[in-house]
Amino acid sequence: MNYISKNIKHLRKLKKLSQERLAEELKVTRSRIGSYEENRSAPTIEFLITFSDFFKIPIDILLRNDLTKAKDFSFIELNNQRVLFPITVDDNNENLIEVVPTKASAGYLAGYDDPEYIEQLQKIKLPFLPTGKHRAFPIKGDSMLPMKDGSFVIGRFVENRSEIKSGRTYVLVTLNDGMVYKRVNNTIDLNNSLLLMSDNKTYNDYSVPIDEVLEIWEFTCSINTQEYTLEELKISSIMSMFNELGVELKALEEALR
Repeated sequence: MNYISKNIKHLRKLKKLSQERLAEELKVTRSRIGSYEENRSAPTIEFLITFSDFFKIPIDILLRNDLTKAKDFSFIELNNQRVLFPITVDDNNENLIEVVPTKASAGYLAGYDDPEYIEQLQKIKLPFLPTGKHRAFPIKGDSMLPMKDGSFVIGRFVENRSEIKSGRTYVLVTLNDGMVYKRVNNTIDLNNSLLLMSDNKTYNDYSVPIDEVLEIWEFTCSINTQEYTLEELKISSIMSMFNELGVELKALEEALR
């Protein structure tokens, strides 16, 4: 119960509700709201259920987590409940980006909806990013060349699945395949799924039902953790790689002449 009093007050203010207005919505007295916010009394189970239903946040999240770190209402869906998905900020109120470490990436599937897990991730600040909630994910393998194994993709959280753009790349957290970085073809209207494609054409395309997609993050930028060799930077090597990936290079060839 350490957090409930300040969570009630903070969530009320995020919705721009007065104590009186919130009391009307929850059908309780204004003094009761004030008593809970000032920690002069503990909320009843009935009140917590009503409050949870009104804000669409599970009771255990309200009780066990400090939600005052959220500066707006950003959510993810979880079993028909909405779990607070805060944008973390530093002391100067500037957005911070959580970094999912390579060694712990397998555990992200179990912890993506756990505020305590997210809170313990290391954070960085990239002031040039556009507005929105961003997170950094490690890339494994060579399916998305020229992205090197061990690089990080910074993605912007996509809340509305209708915003998924065909041909763009995304980090997806899926129920059965874990965390993947792929080029996406939006086929939700056609068969309620997404077609995931690798830029390295030695890997086969495959479809994932949209109901199995837990999170999706649109590519914003990438961070290489390995230096390209001189051989890799040669025009001949670059053209050979793109040819292997099945990319049309006529325009590039003309530009280089």
